[in-house]
Amino acid sequence: MVTLFERILAGEIPSHRVAEGEHWYAFLDIFPRREGHTLVIPRRGVQRLSELNSQERAALMDGVTEVQRVLGRHFSTTDFTVCIHDGPLAGQEVPHVHIHILPRNKGDGGGTLMSMWPPRPQGEPNHEQLATLSSALHGVEE
Repeated sequence: MVTLFERILAGEIPSHRVAEGEHWYAFLDIFPRREGHTLVIPRRGVQRLSELNSQERAALMDGVTEVQRVLGRHFSTTDFTVCIHDGPLAGQEVPHVHIHILPRNKGDGGGTLMSMWPPRPQGEPNHEQLATLSSALHGVEE
């Protein structure tokens, strides 16, 4: 299946370029959450970050910082919301890795990424539960 982003990369669908590199391409989101909302995508079409090799992941992050530099100059900011939905259960709508970059300015009306989640539980942390999960995760990494 050819994704929307692969069609953009092939020039079949128009896009509005912000910046690009050998392994990545950045363009304005057509339904922006705020002016300057940019998507940075790898040139190779894969759905999840884990499917990119280390060179592609590094290049993608170089693309993110280049886009931040470009947007920062234009919008006079050094603050950005950077978001990755890694897979459909995480909210990914196009099955191709993409990183959202939104320039932020004081009073822009945007919230934090954490504002998408339910409120943080109150009270003391459950260190026993955290220790159990941490131990189980150590077994996974080996």
